[in-house]
Amino acid sequence: MRRIDAIIFDKDGTLFDFAKSWGGWAAAVLDHVERIAPQSAERVAQAMGFDREQVVFDPSSVVIAGTASDVAAAAGPFLPSGFDLVSLMDRYAEDMVPVPVPGLHSALSDLGRSRCLGVVTNDSEVPARAHLMAHEIAHHFDFIAGYDSGFGAKPAPGQLLGFCSQTGAQAGLTAMVGDSRHDLEAGRAAGMMTIGVLTGLAEAEDLADLADVVLPDISHIADWLGKA
Repeated sequence: MRRIDAIIFDKDGTLFDFAKSWGGWAAAVLDHVERIAPQSAERVAQAMGFDREQVVFDPSSVVIAGTASDVAAAAGPFLPSGFDLVSLMDRYAEDMVPVPVPGLHSALSDLGRSRCLGVVTNDSEVPARAHLMAHEIAHHFDFIAGYDSGFGAKPAPGQLLGFCSQTGAQAGLTAMVGDSRHDLEAGRAAGMMTIGVLTGLAEAEDLADLADVVLPDISHIADWLGKA
């Protein structure tokens, strides 16, 4: 059995199924863009790495691991001057109800029974909290940070080190769980165990070199920790 006293989770693609949750959001954002700047919508979709017809993201999409500011920077050249894409994306994100991964509630209850838990996301903090509240899981977490919470964004380790600072957790006894290389790079940089999950768009081989283990979803973590 491996001793892990604290676990930090990425949000989208880890607690919530990325493709099932964010495809509708992207379509709604782009529909809004089209109403205001119809000449821009398709170019913005391409910058976001999103296929409007198929309602799917390209695996290299900036939306997957980037911040709202990253997305706006990629799409900005194709939008009218002064267009506030970050606020638009956040407004639609806050109203979205994401699709949970298998076994979400039971996994958090089991893992949090004797451990400190946190969420660190490259989403903005307000929508992130809204998503956790929508599924009544916010109470499981002792720390919740978005890219705009003052700790920076992944793949830098600031959010993870902020978790340790605020909760007293030791990085060497903490695991970072995520579906993208950004998540696992942040975990490595913070000196933590790294657990990859396949509920985002990455394949196992995309995560293997940065992960101590790659699991189908978070419901497998408790069993793996017990056997590791």
